[in-house]
Amino acid sequence: MSRRWFPTLCAVLLCLGNGTAVAQTEGSRLDKVLAAGRVRVCIWPDYFGITYRNPRTLQLSGVDIDMAHELGKTLGVAVQFVDSSFASLIGDVLDDRCDVAMFAIGVTSARQAKLRFTRPHLSSDIYAITSKSNRQIRSWADIDQPGRVVAVAKGTLHETVMREKLQSATLLVLDTPFAREQEVEAGRADVFMTDFPYSQRFLATADWARLVSPRGVYHVTPYAYAMKPGDDKWFARVDGFVADVMQDGRLRAATQRHKLEGL
Repeated sequence: MSRRWFPTLCAVLLCLGNGTAVAQTEGSRLDKVLAAGRVRVCIWPDYFGITYRNPRTLQLSGVDIDMAHELGKTLGVAVQFVDSSFASLIGDVLDDRCDVAMFAIGVTSARQAKLRFTRPHLSSDIYAITSKSNRQIRSWADIDQPGRVVAVAKGTLHETVMREKLQSATLLVLDTPFAREQEVEAGRADVFMTDFPYSQRFLATADWARLVSPRGVYHVTPYAYAMKPGDDKWFARVDGFVADVMQDGRLRAATQRHKLEGL
């Protein structure tokens, strides 16, 4: 399989961390986090390999769960996880439900207009999942054809990208990732779109599913952590943390631990 999942320094993308310029508010979030003795981290608990809550044990695991714990250690505070989603991400961050969102958030222009991003720490291309019984989808070229139905989850970057790219297929936007998967399994949709981490865990747990990879690069998106605009002191601390884990090997070790590197 051609792999386009990139733990990367993304030096050329450092500008993505600048975010929207706003006036500095009184008292940095960093000071508040240290005073409270905890950092609140928004996660999407259904993100396989990134921020996943096992439904049986309720234990959290994934690359960004590990990174959140490392951030807590760096700051010398406890970590409090706050459930979020791509659909509620912007509201959760702006309404101060968490101090930082850490679930491999795709950096898009729409999100940049509202949130401030650290330097990218990961990136991924887009992949499709179809059923093994679907005889219409043999390759990536079979997806964007008349009569095909492409399912995406509402609020994800896949919704935005596929709205722009699809010319002939019908786009089906569903409220949850589970709904898009059910539509494909039931045969009401031909494929659902996802990224490399989610696809790997999904394929390992759904015996009916089959991966369809793009030929060449389709649409690589950098992933980063997001926070409320402004507060340069807090931003610098979190962005500096990202730089450190990328340089000292902690991020690479996490991607290896969760089988998201070298597959």
